Amino acid sequence: MSTLSYMAGRKKYGRPQAMLWSENSGTLVSAPIPGDPDFKVYVPNGLEIGQDPGSETDTSVYNQFLTLSDDNRSQIDFNFTRIETRERMINGRMRSYHIADKLTLTTSWSMLPSRSYFNVPDFNPTTGKSPHAGSNNLEYTTDGGAGGVELLDWYENHKGPFWVYLAYDKYSNFGKDSDAYGHLAQYNQLIQMYFSDFSYSVVKRGNNNFDFWNISVILEEV
Repeated sequence: MSTLSYMAGRKKYGRPQAMLWSENSGTLVSAPIPGDPDFKVYVPNGLEIGQDPGSETDTSVYNQFLTLSDDNRSQIDFNFTRIETRERMINGRMRSYHIADKLTLTTSWSMLPSRSYFNVPDFNPTTGKSPHAGSNNLEYTTDGGAGGVELLDWYENHKGPFWVYLAYDKYSNFGKDSDAYGHLAQYNQLIQMYFSDFSYSVVKRGNNNFDFWNISVILEEV
């Protein structure tokens, strides 16, 4: 099962990749750090696609989440739809009955390798490292995140909603005190979403290793 050490090993840099797709909303796990003993991190339940299951034989926990790559990813656009009913009162003033704000995310990748590794990555169940990474250039996405085929496979297998983990600076999710400013190194927002649109093009075919794809994705909150 995924752990804090596994998630820490899956990120190449100081912060996790900006987006992760998951079958579940994960578990909020305590990860005390100096000065903030109550620091908590969302960890997806189950095993990542491509993770070595080790001694785990329960197949229902296999392939539960996918870490996306930041390779050549465009900006993530956040657009809100405010669901409300507005009407003017007899005195001419507008009155609104607010129901909800729903989010739409749009992003794309250009020249994304069609696969993240030369072979099955076999991410170590403890450290999150792949034995293929850094060996004879067998890691094709620079951060080990999903390639084009992995993204397409997730789309084809998810007709319904799934959970999107986001890592960007939104410290207000953690309060208004000074501790709220110390959460850049974790996923800080979870949203259940549907695919609204998914498209890809094969831009350049490789020789023996991989192709380059352009991918565009639109996600809509449930």
